[in-house]
Amino acid sequence: MKMTELRSMSTDDLEKKLIGMKEEISTLTFQHKIRPLENTATLKELRKDIARINTLFNEK
Repeated sequence: MKMTELRSMSTDDLEKKLIGMKEEISTLTFQHKIRPLENTATLKELRKDIARINTLFNEK
């Protein structure tokens, strides 16, 4: 996601999205430990999106 998309979202939506992303990254990490993922770049993208949301929370 881009920062402009995230900035247009409300705080409640951002919190819900953050929780969902954290759950998704934990399941993907677990799956990757069991068997290799086809696209491991999704883990990196999720981590960056989580960092972007946390940055927005720190700005407010």
